Amino acid sequence: MSETPDPEVIELASKVFDLARTGDAEALAAYVDAGVPANLTNDRGDSLVMLAAYHGHADAVTALLARGADADRANDRGQTPLAGAVFKGEDAVVRALLAGGANPEAGTPSAVDTARMFGKAELLELFGAS
Repeated sequence: MSETPDPEVIELASKVFDLARTGDAEALAAYVDAGVPANLTNDRGDSLVMLAAYHGHADAVTALLARGADADRANDRGQTPLAGAVFKGEDAVVRALLAGGANPEAGTPSAVDTARMFGKAELLELFGAS
């Protein structure tokens, strides 16, 4: 196996990561349905769900989770999509992740810890935490 990544594969991965960042749920779904791994990660361990969540794209998050993406997949820094959505104040994404099975206690800091840090009482209540 070659140690040099195939430029076409790199180009495709870059395109799919950009789709997650821009929230093109329909195109993301099509690529995953065609064989792109739902849990594809970049060089920092950010998954497609993480990128879509952090950039506020609830529909893209939902599409990815419906295709088997891991709602709790942490990046290389231990951060989860749910904690990122709490940090960014993306309530629709928070709800999409919870509907997809995200665990508010997962990650470092967790979504619960993040909500506490930023005084988001309504999210702590949603998470069943105090």
